[in-house]
Amino acid sequence: MFALRSPPKPDARFVIENFKPAYTHMGYDKLRLRAERALRELEDCCACPRDCHVNRLQDEMRVCNTGRHAVVSSIFAHFGEEDCLRGWNGSGTIFFGQCNLRCVFCQNWDISQRNSGEICRADQLADYMLVLQDRGCHNINFVTPEHVAPQVAEAIAEAVPRGLRLPIVYNTSGYDALASLKLLDGLVDIYMPDFKFWHRETARAYAKAKDYPERARRAIYEMHRQVGPLRFGRDGLARRGVLVRYLVMPGQLEEAKAIFHWLATALSEDTYVNIMDQYRPAYEVGQNPKYDAINRRPTSGELAAARKLAREAGLWRFDQRW
Repeated sequence: MFALRSPPKPDARFVIENFKPAYTHMGYDKLRLRAERALRELEDCCACPRDCHVNRLQDEMRVCNTGRHAVVSSIFAHFGEEDCLRGWNGSGTIFFGQCNLRCVFCQNWDISQRNSGEICRADQLADYMLVLQDRGCHNINFVTPEHVAPQVAEAIAEAVPRGLRLPIVYNTSGYDALASLKLLDGLVDIYMPDFKFWHRETARAYAKAKDYPERARRAIYEMHRQVGPLRFGRDGLARRGVLVRYLVMPGQLEEAKAIFHWLATALSEDTYVNIMDQYRPAYEVGQNPKYDAINRRPTSGELAAARKLAREAGLWRFDQRW
């Protein structure tokens, strides 16, 4: 068990009293209809921006190598997430296999770029959600769900009638389709997107997705429309809203400045941001000389400069360890 100091007292402007997960307001019939709508999306799949147009209900696969059912790589109480998610009992993480991005620096490449894990039906996913709830986890945290958003909606509809009562966290790269996010409207309480790149050339070079910047902007804007800025219970745990992660990478302060400015102006200066220092060379970086520009850790000066740029953009709500 991780030792934590007492959580900071939340700003009263961002406290939710008498919180109930969003899906509790839908009713079982609406949940069932949402699941049916989700499955129809798989018939001609545009569940993510790759727009593969394959029939995944027939187990046809393309970029994400995932057919009718989601692939789950791991399920556990995660104590490495932000403190407002992990709390003292952990965030109930369901880590999906495969990914719709091809990040050359991926630290989880053995999961995201290889076929590994267990194929799970919706009822099995619901089982896992309820097991994590029984273990005392504070939320259900779907990691890398962009390509299985319909299956997520289907699983939530299975779990709620069986007693699910935890907030849902959608933990994503930001490369999401608007259609999938609208499927999740009213199901997800906390959206936790990355915003990785501002320039198309960078996204093309490092994630094999030149449209990532505009897709991420549209997706994060829609997430914010649904749930607004991040809000907390009086216990300091996140309850509803958007938490944006920005990973500081070497030599990309210009992009950081543009991203922070966009978050503060297009969304809100109240946007809650985690400026992350975990980047290190991994996967293809260090193996291929064309990625030499990012073949190092960011310097302490770059990390300090990124935080300063965020403050200068008008952002003020930053994640810190308790």
